[in-house]
Amino acid sequence: MTRSTVYRRVNRVAAGLCERARATSVSDLHEAAYALGLDGRRRMLMSPRMRPQQKGARIAGPAVTARVAPGDNLMMHRALVLAQPGDVLVVVSDAPTSGAQWGDMAARWALKQGLAGIVLQGCVRDTDTVEALGFAVWATHVSPAHPGKAGHGSVNAPVVCDGVPVEPGDLVVADGDGVIVVPRRDAAAVVDGAEARMRREDALALQLAAGATVWELSGAAASYAKLGIDEIDAAFDDDPPHG
Repeated sequence: MTRSTVYRRVNRVAAGLCERARATSVSDLHEAAYALGLDGRRRMLMSPRMRPQQKGARIAGPAVTARVAPGDNLMMHRALVLAQPGDVLVVVSDAPTSGAQWGDMAARWALKQGLAGIVLQGCVRDTDTVEALGFAVWATHVSPAHPGKAGHGSVNAPVVCDGVPVEPGDLVVADGDGVIVVPRRDAAAVVDGAEARMRREDALALQLAAGATVWELSGAAASYAKLGIDEIDAAFDDDPPHG
């Protein structure tokens, strides 16, 4: 990484769509993308190592991206200055444990500017203070390691964060289950699908309350019946001992 590229402008997913996405969940959006066949075209769901640092946090907003040099967070700070209210900062370090890319001072500024949160392939530090501040952070690592502010990188250019391609302006949604990144061009269809799924599940919840079973409503009973499984109405050790 020998040269920096910084784009000052972002073509963002619509604010109204972000608001609707925030009322859904990562799992609903993932299921909607799967049903539409979109997740096979481009990976959207980050791995289980990308974890929330605050219980109950939920965010949705357009991505503002930064790629930082190992042990450095200069480009994160530049992205932080360029970000707008409601944005989600997506920061990628190619050496994620080499230095802390996020801490309490950055969180204080982000809160003042109205950012939605940060998704970080790298280290967060000052975790107790950041949690107390209430700023939403998802990160792959925690470490107090010192970060420099002298390295090259990029801002608002495409990155790959925890294996997921992220372009500036894409829809980023994160909750207790993890993080999903929906390409801007697909966001409306995926949010529509997630909302439809939520309506279906609301109807199923009413059926459960009325006496239906998850075994039937989930489709498990029908799938099980197709397998032709032999069920034995006895315990496996009911046979008397031999000899």
